[in-house]
Amino acid sequence: MSAPDNTTVPDEVRARHAELCRELDDHSYRYYLGNPIVSDAEYDQLMLELRGIEERHPILVSQDSPTQKVGAPISVDFAEVEHLVRMESLGNAFDSEELSAWADRASAEVPVDAYLCELKIDGLAVDLVYERGRLIRAATRGDGRVGEDITLNVRTIGVVPEQLDESARPAPELLEVRGEVFLPVEDFEKLNQRIAADGSHAPFANPRNAAAGSLRQKDPRVTATRPLSMIVHGVGAYTPAEGGEGTAFTSQSQAYTLLGEWGLPLSDRYKVVGTMDEVREYVAHYQEHRHDPAYEIDGIVVKVDDFSLQRRLGSTSRAPRWAIAYKYPPEEVTTKLVDIKVGVGRTGRVTPYGVMEPVLVAGSEVEFATLHNAQEVARKGVRIGDTIVLRKAGDVIPEIVGPVLDLRDGTEREFVMPERCPECGTELGQQKEGDVDLRCPNARSCPGQLRERVAFIAGRRALDIEALGYVAATALTQPLEPVEPALRDEGDLFDLTVEQLLPIRTHVLDPDTTEPKTDPKTGEPKVVSFFANMKGEPKKTVEKLFEQLEEAKDKPLWRVLVSLSIRHVGPRAAEDLARHFRSMDAIRAASEEELASVDGVGPTIARSIHEWFAVDWHAEIVRKWAAAGVRMEDEGQEPGSRVLEGVTVVVTGSLEGFSRDGAKEAVAECGGRATASVSKKTGFVVVGDAPGSKYDKAVKLGVPVLDEAGFRVLLEDGPEAAASLRINPVEEAPEG
Repeated sequence: MSAPDNTTVPDEVRARHAELCRELDDHSYRYYLGNPIVSDAEYDQLMLELRGIEERHPILVSQDSPTQKVGAPISVDFAEVEHLVRMESLGNAFDSEELSAWADRASAEVPVDAYLCELKIDGLAVDLVYERGRLIRAATRGDGRVGEDITLNVRTIGVVPEQLDESARPAPELLEVRGEVFLPVEDFEKLNQRIAADGSHAPFANPRNAAAGSLRQKDPRVTATRPLSMIVHGVGAYTPAEGGEGTAFTSQSQAYTLLGEWGLPLSDRYKVVGTMDEVREYVAHYQEHRHDPAYEIDGIVVKVDDFSLQRRLGSTSRAPRWAIAYKYPPEEVTTKLVDIKVGVGRTGRVTPYGVMEPVLVAGSEVEFATLHNAQEVARKGVRIGDTIVLRKAGDVIPEIVGPVLDLRDGTEREFVMPERCPECGTELGQQKEGDVDLRCPNARSCPGQLRERVAFIAGRRALDIEALGYVAATALTQPLEPVEPALRDEGDLFDLTVEQLLPIRTHVLDPDTTEPKTDPKTGEPKVVSFFANMKGEPKKTVEKLFEQLEEAKDKPLWRVLVSLSIRHVGPRAAEDLARHFRSMDAIRAASEEELASVDGVGPTIARSIHEWFAVDWHAEIVRKWAAAGVRMEDEGQEPGSRVLEGVTVVVTGSLEGFSRDGAKEAVAECGGRATASVSKKTGFVVVGDAPGSKYDKAVKLGVPVLDEAGFRVLLEDGPEAAASLRINPVEEAPEG
């Protein structure tokens, strides 16, 4: 049966598919950064819904679909690293029937007589590469093919050997292993106690967040203060030692024996069994004893033990067929639902959230939980005053499952969604027919929306202004009287003056609820200076803020576009639009049809952009930013010119005319790919001052090396013109 064509997919199904793809990509990105906003269970349900749509309408499947990808987009904070062998994700089983179905599929293909069972650690996946026994690189999973270089931070983890132990047998020429970095539960609790005592920042929500945040510190000395650990659970690339005997990997369990001999950290809780009944016994045991290990687990991983059978079973586009993760149900507790309040977001969406009696669940204290919208409150059937079931197992955002009906005593009351915005008092309404969310239409003047938009502008996915955090955004938009707000809207951001900032004082708000935090001693709302969330003297803090605002003016067009908070326009769509149109004026002047024709955009985003620019004060924001010197146009090649299509470029050392990010973005603008590692497939290596080992490797491999002048020719005229400007000699083939 042939796949249906485009006309057979209903518009509402196509729209839901696009919405799920964007939502899952966003959740995946947040999870990767250690800051998720939904539970694992909610993410899994969204993914199941997306898979269901794509099974019914195969024409919607593309390589960009979350069902076809592993992991999340890459942050710009660390150098990119290409994994030697792709890091795959795992398929999930949520009950015994799904586990049996996986085993039946595997055994129908190959004769499976041994399974390896191990604990699924709730940590951060890491890839280690050893050459001749020495650790040369550590990287995060990233998108499965490209991760982030965290070598210096991983070297602070005591259990990770710098040099493999060769007392029993020689180390391999090349060894790539995968594992999970985690923070033991006991050490996590001590870390949070220390953080609470010194007030350096908010305590971590759970051990996984703590591990992720610790590994992604820009200063390895900070990572070294965190008691991280690691357990290895897989092998990627592998080349035995020259002349080495008995070191070929034949099975998962045999590989673990060899890895252990080389001194790599392994679990002492894995088990090889011969039947699925034994697998189920292992699963049941640790479901009952899930808190016995020193680290948090969220399930069991079951693998076909024999490597030759693994190879025969192969993989799908994102997951191996020879392994599966059995996910335990999230942990549940009961607590009292004290109140249901509402908060307003940057696009005006008004969201109810539960305020509960604080309760310890999955290792952290929980007081708030989102309820998404009024329909969700009604669906769950919860009332203010209910005893509720709260579910949270290593997730950041807890889920209110529902009420304990038998405990109702008649004092509970129904939640009524407010008719007016809790921040500005404007009457709420739906943006369009059928929209389940209520929104505040007072986008310009609502202090809550403005606060959230300014905080978003400062975020890493937008203009990345570190000195402009949530407290600062609150102070600029909602200072305590008699000081007037410094910002009427975000258009004023780049016209701020020192005189406006110095007198500002504000309440400290909880970013999850926008409620003022209270002083535990007095019970009064906390009041701080605009600069209280930053270290240093006010004068230096002011200088830092203005320096970063000035730097933000030169950020690429896609970041400026994201910062406008146009609904549905995230980083990916913004990059596609910037690459196609090259300037804000061209985007603004484009018709809906022209916008929708851009790859990665489509009619929903196009309509949202067109409607946004049609609002006078929105256009005024762009005008003010442009007048203040914010970059509204990308330099480089003309639209459609992609002279580096298919070319991989590595930039190393310091260039005079390009920052590291600027050089990478220049390559991307011309259709090329900027990576961090040199291989035989690298097209060019661009070197500046102090290029280091990458230059040496390029020379060894015969990869063309360019200086900055050659790099500019490469960007302007392409590979053929730049090839003659290589500064390393062309290796001549030997005679004869």
